[in-house]
Amino acid sequence: MKRKLVVGNWKMNGDRERNQILLREVLQGLPVGVECAICVPFPYLAQAESLLGGTSLGLGAQTLSEFDHGAHTGEVSGAMLADFSVRYVIVGHSERRALQGESDSLVARKALAALRAGLIPLVCIGETLAEREAGETENVLQRQLDALAEVLDADSIGRIAVAYEPVWAIGTGRAASVEQVQAVLSFVRAWLAGRVRDAGDVRILYGGSVKADSAQALFGLPDADGGLIGGASLEAPQFLEICEAAVAAS
Repeated sequence: MKRKLVVGNWKMNGDRERNQILLREVLQGLPVGVECAICVPFPYLAQAESLLGGTSLGLGAQTLSEFDHGAHTGEVSGAMLADFSVRYVIVGHSERRALQGESDSLVARKALAALRAGLIPLVCIGETLAEREAGETENVLQRQLDALAEVLDADSIGRIAVAYEPVWAIGTGRAASVEQVQAVLSFVRAWLAGRVRDAGDVRILYGGSVKADSAQALFGLPDADGGLIGGASLEAPQFLEICEAAVAAS
């Protein structure tokens, strides 16, 4: 069985002093048997790279431009991220879809840009509460996934990771039930199976108010390959407990 992947998303949080303390605490307690990464804000990539170099804790970014270079003021390309030893990059996080108006097609183009730069895109998908209550969950996810297939070929789809994050469970303290999560993860796995030869090799993560006390049950689901962790990644003890849960679930 492949190791679980646990990725922390700091969002727009941190400063140089706190970052150093947090990363050192995580490094000191990081268990063996789980793959971990931290997605930090752009200004702290250099600091994080210097602290994480030569360790097992991977470096990630929170978004990137769909373009590789040029007159795109304020944007950051995949090549720039790779220049800082970034391995993972989040694309299509629900906050960017909602607040920055990122469309399904733009998310797909960003995933392609990440792959061109040799990065692993963590492609976020998920439904709102209104969409779930209307019974539209699978239709929404199908639309978001199909947008990827319009841009990525089978080989490229096989090199992404998918993060299911129900919008209604992000930062709300309201986690989806294990039954709800597995139903969606199974749906995503079936979609992948229709497009890539080894669908089981594509990691599917869950994100949405994951805490230490819920992590092991979530990570133990048949189609769960790890988690995308938000608020809990800002506290070393919580994040490390989640990493330990990932090891136990493996």
